[in-house]
Amino acid sequence: QVQVVESGGGSVQPGGSLRLSCVASGFTISTYTMGWFRQTPGKEREGVAALSTYDTTTYADSVKGRFTISKDNAKNTLYLQMNSLRSEDTAMYYCAAGPWVRGGYRLRDSDYNYWGQGTQVTVSS
Repeated sequence: QVQVVESGGGSVQPGGSLRLSCVASGFTISTYTMGWFRQTPGKEREGVAALSTYDTTTYADSVKGRFTISKDNAKNTLYLQMNSLRSEDTAMYYCAAGPWVRGGYRLRDSDYNYWGQGTQVTVSS
């Protein structure tokens, strides 16, 4: 059974850092495009970062230079290192996986098949 489970969310002050983890089971993450998305109440889900099977990274403009997506194949785990956090980064963060994500669609949710339950990130002073 394919499953992804996020962890690492929490509350942090502006300028702080968090690292999110996404443990995958039932598949090998190196063979799937992996993505991080976020959503706040009343807004559409937003693609934050993606990592293709060729290890190509894609970032939303709003997080470039602050967030880093990476993976540990041995642990079958995806990460999102978030630095210089801002209040507007507050959201529920979701990990997603897709075996056939089109190149121009890595930050769109339509091509992702598997989703976690999310982990809350709150940035506030």
